[in-house]
Amino acid sequence: MKILVVGSGGREHALAWKIAQSKLVKKIFCAPGNGGISQLAECVDIKADDVPGLLDFARREKIDLTVAGPEAALVAGIVDEFSNYKLPVFGPRKRAAMLEESKAFAKQIMMHYHVPTAGFRVFVDLSEAKKYIGARGAPCVVKADGLAQGKGVIVAKSIQEANRAATAMIENRAFGDAGKRIIVEDCLVGQEASILCFTDSKVIVPLVTSQDHKRIFDNDLGPNTGGMGAYSPAPVVTKELFNEITQKVFSRMIAGLNAEGIEYRGILYAGIMLTKTGPQVLEFNVRFGDPETQAILPRLKTDLVEVMLAVVNQKLSRYPALEWDQRACVCVVCAAKGYPGEYTKDKEIFGLDEAAKLEDVMVFHSGTKKVGDKIVTSGGRVLGVTGLGATIKDAISKTYSAVNKISFEGMQYRRDIGRKAI
Repeated sequence: MKILVVGSGGREHALAWKIAQSKLVKKIFCAPGNGGISQLAECVDIKADDVPGLLDFARREKIDLTVAGPEAALVAGIVDEFSNYKLPVFGPRKRAAMLEESKAFAKQIMMHYHVPTAGFRVFVDLSEAKKYIGARGAPCVVKADGLAQGKGVIVAKSIQEANRAATAMIENRAFGDAGKRIIVEDCLVGQEASILCFTDSKVIVPLVTSQDHKRIFDNDLGPNTGGMGAYSPAPVVTKELFNEITQKVFSRMIAGLNAEGIEYRGILYAGIMLTKTGPQVLEFNVRFGDPETQAILPRLKTDLVEVMLAVVNQKLSRYPALEWDQRACVCVVCAAKGYPGEYTKDKEIFGLDEAAKLEDVMVFHSGTKKVGDKIVTSGGRVLGVTGLGATIKDAISKTYSAVNKISFEGMQYRRDIGRKAI
């Protein structure tokens, strides 16, 4: 088979790495790819949201399966367009991708079909939003409705902070058009977990649990990022909680979407807050998480391509469960100086070969590019350094040993990834 992976981040590197292990695969392309992916796949210079360009390429190369990594491609309708030419794509159609494109849409579906989530109100008028914030008080959460790369969420501890966030989004367009509509949400307290499932709209097959670390600094301080690291499994999710989430979140959501005439095929990601009153959905994503994918896929023993094809062809019932490595996995993101704000670029990365020589260590590239014989930084999140170990503690030790072998000017990373599990 010829496979096309769409995207250029650490998630896509992990996907390409896992896809390359399939006995079904003959050739992998990646659009646009990065410095690390180029070692596994032929990178083609087409942007992830350039659906016409991707379609032309897939038709020309007779691609057997396209895997859409980032939400941009899915929201742009890649599945719909490719399906018109009978080109198989792993991921949901544009209408189903609305779950991530619009938080308001997702919240309304959740409310209607009794998927547990925080109380909320939706606003396009700043004065109305401020009036509501003043009446309900703080803490509260202010979210940009649209796509903001994981950064359009402000947990406000005071009414003033909430008002500033609402003003920044609606009036000042801090997140562009993503913030022209906002959600003001009750603030949930507890530990977060990331749960993903494969679904072909009929069958739901959950993946192992993981936990992301959104804030830039240790101890969950500083602004939100796209994710500074992850680990799997997340011990805070007991077997009973896992079953409850599968039933109350995934089963209800897929049933609700079907009732709305929206068929969902692909991977569905739920960010869950584990509160005293039970699990509550913070957000849905319509694709693999980043960096959760880097902590989950190294544990997957089942052939990923076979599962993806089963999803696309609505034959997921053949996989009632997936086979997993029982070891733990930890991913630490190495980011550029200044991230998640304006960050530095074009800094040479040293020590990649030394880190890769360590047993059970994978270095997934996120924001890198190849310049001659060198690998240099090109994004905010640069690398996802990942290690497997018998326990979370072992995996943490393995991963940070690899991180310590890598350097580039201004490199920053959290030193507490996985600590909550211990």
